Amino acid sequence: MSILFLVIVGIAAGFLATRLLRVEADIPTTIAIGIAGALIGGLVLRLLLALTGFAAGLLGAVLGAMALLWAWEALRRR
Repeated sequence: MSILFLVIVGIAAGFLATRLLRVEADIPTTIAIGIAGALIGGLVLRLLLALTGFAAGLLGAVLGAMALLWAWEALRRR
């Protein structure tokens, strides 16, 4: 997967993750978390499951973004 693809998917993943976790975040934060989640989740999922295709990349991106949002919310509450 190319980095550009993960960035594009990451923007969508950040939006989906904030909606699924019901997190209120501004647009730049949502995009940044989505992109970081896409990079982390996409690469980890690719390494662990060796899956290919758009569905695997999107799933990994959403899971990665959700994990980052969970951690971000935990740190923000402190």
